[in-house]
Amino acid sequence: MSEDISPLDLDAQIRRIDPDRWLSSRFIADPRARADVIALYAFDNELARAPKVASNALLGEIRLTWWREVLDEVFEDRAVRQHPAAQALAEVVSRRGLDRAPLETLIDARYRELDRSPMGEGEALDWARDTGGLTALLAAQVLDPATDAKMALAGGSAWALGRRLADAPELRPAFLRVIHAARSASRALSVAAFPAVAHAALAGRPASNDFARRLRLTIAVARGKI
Repeated sequence: MSEDISPLDLDAQIRRIDPDRWLSSRFIADPRARADVIALYAFDNELARAPKVASNALLGEIRLTWWREVLDEVFEDRAVRQHPAAQALAEVVSRRGLDRAPLETLIDARYRELDRSPMGEGEALDWARDTGGLTALLAAQVLDPATDAKMALAGGSAWALGRRLADAPELRPAFLRVIHAARSASRALSVAAFPAVAHAALAGRPASNDFARRLRLTIAVARGKI
C-alpha cells in the first residue's frame, strides 16, 4: 500500500486530485495549519480511492482495513507505517489532539461505495455527512479549536453531494436543501475556520476555468458565506 510520494509532495498531490479543496486551503494563512488540513484531505482521498481502484468488494475491504490498522498505530502510539498520508495524519492527530471516532467514521462511510448499486436519498445524505462533511468538521477544528466545528458539516456535505450530481442527478433536490443549510451554517464559523467549507461555493456548479473558480472562492471567503 505504500506510495512513491514523499510527505513534501502531499500538497502537490492534493492540488492534482482534489482541486476544489486545495484551492480553499490556499486561504489558510498559517503554513502549519494549511499543511495539517492538506493531510486530512490526503487521508480522505486515500479512503475514497479504495472503492475506485479495487476490482472487487473484498479487495476494497482489504484497503479500508489497512487504513483502520493505520488508526490503530496512530492511537496506540506505535510506529506508523511508511506511507506519506499515514505519516502526515499521525502528526496531525498528535499535534491537534484529534479524536479517533470521526476518523473511524470516515473509513466506515466508504464501505457503502463498495456496493455499486445507486444510493437512495437517505443513504446519500448519510454518506455525504460522513465523508465530505466530517472532513470539513475536522478541518474546522484544526483551523480554530474555539469555533463551533459542527457548523462545517453542512458545507462539507454539500460539496460531497455536488460531486455526485453528474452521475446521480436525482439527488439535486437533496443537494439544494443541504447547500441552503450550508449557507446559513457557514456564517457561524470563525474567519479562521471558514476555509474548511469555502469549497462548497463550487459545489454543484459546472466546471469552469481556474480564474473563475478562484474568483468565486475569493468572494466566498471575503463575505464569509458560501
